[in-house]
Amino acid sequence: MPHRPARTLASTLSLALASGAATLTPATAAPAQHPTTASAARPAQHPSPAARPGSPHRQATLSALQDLVDEGTLPGASAEVRYREGRWTAQAGHADTATGRERSPDDHFRGASITKTFIATVLLQLEAEGKLSLDDSVEEWLPGLVRGEGYDAEAILVRQLLNHTSGIANYSDDPEFIHRAAGPGFPEHRYDSHTPEELVALALTYPPYPGPESSPVYSNTNYVLAGMVIEAVTGRSYAREVTRRVIRPLKLGGTSFPGADPGMPKPHPVAYSRLHQTEPDAAVHDATEQNMSWLGAAGDVISTAGDLNRFQRALVTGKLLPRAQMKAMFAEVPAGEGAGYGLGVEFAETSCGVKVVGKSGRTNGSVSAMVGTLDGRHQLTFNINGDWIGDGLLYVNVIEAEFCGKVLEREKGRSTPLIWRSSSAPARWSRSRTRWPRTTGRGGAS
Repeated sequence: MPHRPARTLASTLSLALASGAATLTPATAAPAQHPTTASAARPAQHPSPAARPGSPHRQATLSALQDLVDEGTLPGASAEVRYREGRWTAQAGHADTATGRERSPDDHFRGASITKTFIATVLLQLEAEGKLSLDDSVEEWLPGLVRGEGYDAEAILVRQLLNHTSGIANYSDDPEFIHRAAGPGFPEHRYDSHTPEELVALALTYPPYPGPESSPVYSNTNYVLAGMVIEAVTGRSYAREVTRRVIRPLKLGGTSFPGADPGMPKPHPVAYSRLHQTEPDAAVHDATEQNMSWLGAAGDVISTAGDLNRFQRALVTGKLLPRAQMKAMFAEVPAGEGAGYGLGVEFAETSCGVKVVGKSGRTNGSVSAMVGTLDGRHQLTFNINGDWIGDGLLYVNVIEAEFCGKVLEREKGRSTPLIWRSSSAPARWSRSRTRWPRTTGRGGAS
């Protein structure tokens, strides 16, 4: 059945801006009218010597990327693929719809919840060094912080933060907070700064989730706390520890953790956002600049497709973690509908039976996925510089195309819901006539 794996991939490779699984059922309004002619998906002008026309599934992936632009009414997409024989890159659509500048495989983008994989990796390294245990309580490292009705920090383990079984509520489900951070209040509040303590305190005004050990519930609060644990153990910020332990050893030159700095390194696309507005004619905003301290250790990474593929391959092939910690990271906790959580990673199975592991992320104007096989032989990372997807299969089909060589059939006049683990938790996204913003020097410079 073609739609079963679609639901599995969509729910498992959750675009985790925050928690609260929201089924986004798109409408079927008229497609967007782009101000410039969409450029066809094409391989990079200077591909790796090993990237050749006969590379596995290349044409299917190119077509799936183009479908995001042509049928999904999105501005642009860019991807890098690595496999045993080499690597190749491709892009579709525009980085800037006002100037017609195309997407580049070298683009920097906000990876949002892909940050969580880096955070989990550092905590597992610290465990391997004997500096903490995943079975330590949160209270041991952050005494007095997690206090609220129904919460017992002595019973919440570090491991439970990483696989979302802690039961701690998600601060970014707070309607007023998300309105300011990512919704209609974003233009006025895009430069606001937030502290981890503030975010945790907001979460604790809500009761804990019931029965999380048997049914994980995605919560950004878990990883805000995980970042604080890193600082408590090492005396250094999570950003410094990730840089020291992962970014520098792997030479991830395009990866950074900007904290409160709202800028983007060049080159980068314009980040187009509807600010979670669901009306068919919702305005599109330039959201390129944004202070990501509202996500912090839960989602502030900036990276490139090449860097994320290199990181992912190093992780699954044991270059970053000893065997015991790798076993812990990739121990799957079922989350329903074929989905599963590890420690900072998620699992899914494609329609052709290929099991993939990875992480995806979403913030205003940026949707990304980092996925690959557990044997380290095949990786895909792609980014979309628009945050609305009318039909969930368009997103899923990029993954299906690369790992199966085919896409799932889309029924005419029918849109498949895409299940997002999203802090903004918009009720639905729609395919519509898109009003593109004029590029501003502040947000759109490459």
